[in-house]
Amino acid sequence: MPTEYLRPSLKDDIGVNRALGNMPKVHADSFSEPQLLYLRRALINNRWQKHMIDSRGSFYLPFIGWRFFYVFLFGRNKRAYSRKEKQLSLALFLLSIVAFILISIAFGLLLLYLLKSMLGIDLFEGTSLEIWDWFKTL
Repeated sequence: MPTEYLRPSLKDDIGVNRALGNMPKVHADSFSEPQLLYLRRALINNRWQKHMIDSRGSFYLPFIGWRFFYVFLFGRNKRAYSRKEKQLSLALFLLSIVAFILISIAFGLLLLYLLKSMLGIDLFEGTSLEIWDWFKTL
């Protein structure tokens, strides 16, 4: 009995089978076993798929009858960003800077108001935001 019948084909491997299923049948059938071996190694040894924390799982809700899956990945992003991802990243970065500046200004103005009230300085006679009175009760 020849050895090719004793060993299963790499076409039966899940990852290789999925990759071959995404290409025309003419080309998928043209791969030899050594080529399939290297295709499998290329699919398995992706450095960008390795993360410091890689937790994947699923859970079933019995009353609803649905199965949910979760993926939690943590680690350095090694893949290249697409144009939309770069634009979104820049927009979120600018938004976070603007939010930080606005929160800092509001906090600074609050501290200046409390300092003014603590020193008893009254800029407008008979008007008060009553923040100082609230602060004293804390």
